[in-house]
Amino acid sequence: MKKLYSLLLITLLTIVLLAGCAGATKQTQEGKQADSAKVTSTFPVTIKDALDNEVVIKQKPERIVSLMPSNTEIAYSLGLGKEIVGVSDYDNYPEDTRNKEKIGGQEFNTEKIIGLKPDLVLAHASSALIVKDALKQLKDAGIPVLVIANAENFETVYNTIDMIGKATGTNKKTDEVIKGMKDKMAAIQEKAASIKDKKKVYIEVSPAPDIYTTGKNTFMDEMLASIQTKNVAGDQQGWIKVDQEAIIQKNPDVVITTYGYYVKNPVEQVLSRKGWDNINAVKNKQVIDVNSDIMNRPGPRVVEGVEALAKAIYPDVFK
Repeated sequence: MKKLYSLLLITLLTIVLLAGCAGATKQTQEGKQADSAKVTSTFPVTIKDALDNEVVIKQKPERIVSLMPSNTEIAYSLGLGKEIVGVSDYDNYPEDTRNKEKIGGQEFNTEKIIGLKPDLVLAHASSALIVKDALKQLKDAGIPVLVIANAENFETVYNTIDMIGKATGTNKKTDEVIKGMKDKMAAIQEKAASIKDKKKVYIEVSPAPDIYTTGKNTFMDEMLASIQTKNVAGDQQGWIKVDQEAIIQKNPDVVITTYGYYVKNPVEQVLSRKGWDNINAVKNKQVIDVNSDIMNRPGPRVVEGVEALAKAIYPDVFK
């Protein structure tokens, strides 16, 4: 259990860092992604990444190391499973990632990565400042390191997929993946448009004692907005440490937990929490755990996360 809690807290730290680094990169992300859109699939290519670095990729990558599960899932969706030679310890999807070399968690094994002889490393802005020296070591070894932007909304996710597609010469597949996501989102939103009585929803991304939820300017908040719900923490910014009394006063109709993969019986934890027995969601047993990975990872499956949320909150509409 201690190991599971440790893994959860590390994952949460990554999420919180997404918000922490966002302020420094938010103003220039749109411009950077626009720059990347001008790049063709003809190699060599130069792409401006999330940290404003111009990354030169001399030829179509044949050996890729991914330092973040969301980047890995994007790469697989673009048909790059064979090219992936190393992934983080947290990678678990698709199933084939279990066969890939594990390179560590947030503190990855730099020597191991260099030994895999990658011609592209997919890093992430959420941890780039923490592992700055390690990333420099990879660059000094002649390895192109592409730092992917923090995801604050769906548009950033689409731009991220586009950037990885440009870097790997998979532009055609990129267009297919993004179109598929947008079409599915449109279908979900069309169905949600019939909802008139919006439910108040509270999303819990980590359990007690350090409870966190999601506020505005996060892709989870956008998920909730897209299916006609009211985020009870939507008046706050980013990823927030929860004041339990404030949540009790806001009285959500539905409570969603997203850590069932890491912690046993998350629903029972909320239902039995002291002082929460008068919350509508608890009284009506409307506490549901939704798969953490499709909720937390800003990649191709994030639309599945929206659909799972919709089915949990409005089961009569999304049957």
